[in-house]
Amino acid sequence: MTQWLPRTAATVAVYALVALIVAGAAAAGGGEQPLSRIAIHRATIAPQPGAFVDASPALLGLQGNDREWVTVTYSNPKPSKDDWIGVFSPANFNDSICPSENQWVEPPLLCTAPIKFQFANHTSRGYVNTGKGSLRLQMINQREDFSFALFSGGISNPKLIAHSKSVAFINPKAPVYPRLAQGKSWNEMTVTWTSGYGTNEATPFVRWGIKGQIQILSPAGTLTFGRNTMCGPPARTVGWRDPGFIHTSFLKDLWPNFLYTYQIGHRLFNGSVVRGHQYSFKAPPYPGEDSLQRVVIFGDMGKAEADGSNEFNDFEPGSLNTTNQLIKDLKNIDMVFHIGDITYANGYLSQWDQFTAQVEPIASTVPYMVGSGNHERDWPGSGSFYRNLDSGGECGVPSQNMFYVPAENREQFWYSMDYGMFRFCIANTELDWRPGTEQYRFIEHCLSSVDRQKQPWLIFLAHRVLGYSSATFYADEGTTEEPMGRESLQSLWQKYKVDIAMYGHVHGYERTCPVYENVCVAKGSDRYTGAFTATTHVVVGGGRREPGRLHDGPGAVEPRAGPRLRLRQADGVQPHDAAVRVHKEPGRQRARPLHRLPRLPRRAGLRHRQLPEHHIGVLEFIHVYSICCCSMNFD
Repeated sequence: MTQWLPRTAATVAVYALVALIVAGAAAAGGGEQPLSRIAIHRATIAPQPGAFVDASPALLGLQGNDREWVTVTYSNPKPSKDDWIGVFSPANFNDSICPSENQWVEPPLLCTAPIKFQFANHTSRGYVNTGKGSLRLQMINQREDFSFALFSGGISNPKLIAHSKSVAFINPKAPVYPRLAQGKSWNEMTVTWTSGYGTNEATPFVRWGIKGQIQILSPAGTLTFGRNTMCGPPARTVGWRDPGFIHTSFLKDLWPNFLYTYQIGHRLFNGSVVRGHQYSFKAPPYPGEDSLQRVVIFGDMGKAEADGSNEFNDFEPGSLNTTNQLIKDLKNIDMVFHIGDITYANGYLSQWDQFTAQVEPIASTVPYMVGSGNHERDWPGSGSFYRNLDSGGECGVPSQNMFYVPAENREQFWYSMDYGMFRFCIANTELDWRPGTEQYRFIEHCLSSVDRQKQPWLIFLAHRVLGYSSATFYADEGTTEEPMGRESLQSLWQKYKVDIAMYGHVHGYERTCPVYENVCVAKGSDRYTGAFTATTHVVVGGGRREPGRLHDGPGAVEPRAGPRLRLRQADGVQPHDAAVRVHKEPGRQRARPLHRLPRLPRRAGLRHRQLPEHHIGVLEFIHVYSICCCSMNFD
């Protein structure tokens, strides 16, 4: 019989990134990819005499930067409030690049969506009167040159009236945007990056070692994928953009907690060497190590543009806020889990490059582990459990190639991982998880094979809610979960004593009491001590896509005894969100805000708690909203 290790050996912290729940906002899965609004197939070419577009500088990256600001100036003798600027890459975006699918059908004049766009009067308020305007747009190195085009007719009936000369990075093929992930063993780190160098031109490598000591070279594997691997439009049509080459190197036999430096690069067959920037990471702790281990977990973040482009209908209003806050707090973070709905590219492949550039300061420094969500995988006839169009034809191909995960089969996207005192079991809700399936067998093996002497904390992660949620789109269907969710898995969670199950998909934060078969089995929902009773379920889909809405009916969890306990839900009206970290002090466990945000109401202050002397190992969440303050402790 397994001997359970009391959780008093160390302090472990999980940060749950949360989004405020705003009444009237859309539910998960809502929203529309901004680039999909552009009817590029209906575009016509109608040069306007006197119209022009200029972009400067023409050569980018002279100081080794992989992102630069470009000033775009333009003029239209017949301006309209519907005029817009589109950024195209490659710069040659006419019908010569359109695939020939039918020799009897004339291809459209334009067949590729821009990589970003902005209305001509966005920052030039007098544009409609003067016909003159300018924009500052941030460009990232995406392996090809760029052209800036001025359209009239709005996005539903676009007419190309002028375009700029091409703009390019000095080395568009340069290795960029490294992202770390833990390998299949605890002392292995993988480095994945993107470049324009194929195996017929250069050999990829990583130069790495303990900081200040001898550096060694490790080779990297290379892969890519083509248009025909996409399952449908727009990924296979107007949204397609060549992904370049994706390289992964495996850095093995790491010393626990040592600081390593690394540099990605390519040795060209002509003898020259191209190197990226130098980065560093801290090696993982050894299994069972008595130390503070800090993990951020969230879902549904997406991407946004620093220059404000593509923000049609506020598609990704808070993605940059979350990213920037993580960057500020990076010294207090050991690992990140992004559990599905990663980019919301929805079939527009250029957005994957832009996402890896956005998270590069994080992913290049700490392991950035990802899970599969509906916006990565779902497509009819592709083998996904759900037969909707949410992936925009990607059907999982970009996600399983752009990021490494330590899965036996990366197409399946389920995997386990040991990190210090944690065992993480990451499921894929877009593939069948029911009893008798391969994934069900994986889940049981992951839960049952953990050594609780080394990993006393057992965490289950998945994108869709397989446990409990008060989201309106579940309530409208008379349920609190995905169909056949916890009915298939709750016996495993209970049998193997899963401490926490965490989900995304619902764009907000929710938390239950320890619950089994719809019944709270422990008193209270803000603090739990003693032996395991049941799994606590937490929704952390607040990576900051548009917030979701929770129903105001009765909770899904029935009380066992005493006061009525409802499924925890946080409603508020102010744009504040916060999480905390937990650290250890003699005889006291103290919580402080992870994010110090302005204008938090006084009623949302944090509380200190004097804990018993034996109470050293604590897993705690405290989330600050405009109207509540709540916390959760685990012994």
